[in-house]
Amino acid sequence: MPRINLEYMATYKKRGYKPATKEEKEHDIVDHSTTAEVFNTLDESASKTEDWVIANQKYIFIIIGIVAAVVLGYLGFKEFIAKPKQSEAMNEIFQAKKYFNEAVAGTASDSLYTLSLNGGEGKLGMLDIASEYSGTKAGNIANYYAGMAYLNLKDYKNAISYLGEFSSDDQVLAPMAKGSIGDAFVQLNQPEDALGYYEQAAKLKANEFTTPLYLHKAGVIALELGKTDKALTYFKDIKENYASSTEATNIDVFIGKAQALANK
Repeated sequence: MPRINLEYMATYKKRGYKPATKEEKEHDIVDHSTTAEVFNTLDESASKTEDWVIANQKYIFIIIGIVAAVVLGYLGFKEFIAKPKQSEAMNEIFQAKKYFNEAVAGTASDSLYTLSLNGGEGKLGMLDIASEYSGTKAGNIANYYAGMAYLNLKDYKNAISYLGEFSSDDQVLAPMAKGSIGDAFVQLNQPEDALGYYEQAAKLKANEFTTPLYLHKAGVIALELGKTDKALTYFKDIKENYASSTEATNIDVFIGKAQALANK
């Protein structure tokens, strides 16, 4: 293989340089030939791409049209359908929430919970709002209220169904929904299911109210199921991390009970 003359290469690259010797002329021919080949290849590729675009432009325009329609449709839905629907739903839910709050505070609670579910005074109840305004914030929160109303009316299966449809990132409502499903399963004598939901509720959003509440409920159910190690873990968690909570008041009693059962 011939050696490459570096001095020649450096000279050759200078602007305006013309090859003088036979060797230089040969290198010049090769270099120009390679460059021409590269540009020819690029021209061919560009030509093929152009031909492909021309041949398939109908389908390209269809795809662009579909994408544009989807984007514009989403923006139109959000602006002209979703926003007015949400506003309308919030107006509808006001009366149903009023019935629910009165049921929590009042004496004729069963009839008020029923009104909250079915509606009154020309306004929809939580059931219709959850159905007709599904996908809105109001429709979502209606699932929560409906589930809690059914729980208070001792209709535990419907309570589980509606609470299961509710979703939230709220620090309190999210664990309350899970924990209330656990309460419903306790009433249906399904302690294993109840324990699972109590555990979810305790872990969902750590706070001073719902976390010790559902740790305690999980511990009690775990004791009933003979899962003393789990129960002890939950009770100790309350004692160590939620000492100011209501559940911590007599937590030593539950810890002692769990330890005694574990040692049997």
